[in-house]
Amino acid sequence: MSRIPRLAGYALMAAAALLVIAMRRGAIASIGPFPVAAVALLVGMIGVMLVFTDLMVRGLYAQLDAAKRREREAGREDE
Repeated sequence: MSRIPRLAGYALMAAAALLVIAMRRGAIASIGPFPVAAVALLVGMIGVMLVFTDLMVRGLYAQLDAAKRREREAGREDE
């Protein structure tokens, strides 16, 4: 299982932070027809979604592996 989605999420959150910094300094006011704040919120939310989804899926896989390990150990004890 690759960590690329989580790293992409972190990159999107960093991009959102950079957009906010640029907006606060007055470097950009809009991206196309959209205000920078709206774009930064959207990009940041997608990044957070990727990171949390990756962490939750990894947690579920870890729980499954632990349950399988317990079943194997219980099967060996019965013998």
